[in-house]
Amino acid sequence: MVTVNLGMLHYVLDHVYGAFMHRTKISPPFFSRGWGGSKLELLERLIKQLFPEIEGQNWPPSLIQPIWRTIWETQTAVLREGVFRTPCDEQLMSALPPESHNARVAFLAPKCVPPQKMACVVHLAGTGDHTFERRLRLGGPLLKENIATMVLESPFYGQRRPLLQRGAKLLCVSDLLLLGRATIEEARCLLHWLEWEAGFGKMGVCGLSMGGVHAAMVGSLHPTPVATLPFLSPHSAVVAFCEGILRHGTAWEALREELAAKKVAMTLEEVRERMRNVLSLTDVTRFPIPKIPNAVIFVAATDDGYIPKHSVLELQKAWPGSEVRWVTGGHVSSFLLHNGEFRRAIVDGLNRLPWKESPQ
Repeated sequence: MVTVNLGMLHYVLDHVYGAFMHRTKISPPFFSRGWGGSKLELLERLIKQLFPEIEGQNWPPSLIQPIWRTIWETQTAVLREGVFRTPCDEQLMSALPPESHNARVAFLAPKCVPPQKMACVVHLAGTGDHTFERRLRLGGPLLKENIATMVLESPFYGQRRPLLQRGAKLLCVSDLLLLGRATIEEARCLLHWLEWEAGFGKMGVCGLSMGGVHAAMVGSLHPTPVATLPFLSPHSAVVAFCEGILRHGTAWEALREELAAKKVAMTLEEVRERMRNVLSLTDVTRFPIPKIPNAVIFVAATDDGYIPKHSVLELQKAWPGSEVRWVTGGHVSSFLLHNGEFRRAIVDGLNRLPWKESPQ
């Protein structure tokens, strides 16, 4: 009888998928247009400002006023789509491509339940998640638990994608930092809107892969307690682009040539080291611990070819009181097969938050 090591099978599946997506010439690699020049320097400066010197010194989110239209409505639920101007400051706005200036969001909520007795989770995009559908499918079954779902379309994705960009393959390294910085800002504003304008009793933020890194950052920097639910996500983009499968889909030669044109001669290994330094800005272990650490639940895969186990455990160690749950599988198979575990983590994380007191 032949025994199959399922863990190895999942890991191999990640590598087969990765080779197909990132080593074939179907689409250009990540960062084919280089580092991003002065935009990268601006972003390195702005991201360093994210780290408050004093724990809990979180800047307040801006007030946004999304313009809503109803997509469909049943007796028990309603789906709306909203548009709002990204709340980024002028420096960030000028760095963002014009296509990304307006944020889009889908909002799926139960009807006939007062908002103060409901929770809502903001779902952030993983790499290549250009539409609302997959995240709405993840959140849909939670309606019966009185949990609404809000799905943010990331800058550089979907209708916010720059004209020259093919698929999810960002053109410059600066685009990755810009996508993250704008997503954090927009998600915090949506949580603020849910709490103060819509009157929800509890809030959470979740995401898969890259969306999980952003969810962890948002949960850390938000001024009030939220359930923080990173799924299949590393503690830093360094892991994804310098250690995991995505390193095969990165335009290292183009990055080296850009530095050479500036009379900076580097070996490919030195280029990778520079990338590590830049992407170390996305290291979530440097961010403050969320307000209620036991409402942080990571769901990680046992045989993930994109995200090594040590990366997940580093963030759990940095945030004492947080929980890691393991699902059997790789990055791709868990993404497809373990939605039930992701939903359970959402419910459990929200259950660990107190209800917001209703104004008298």
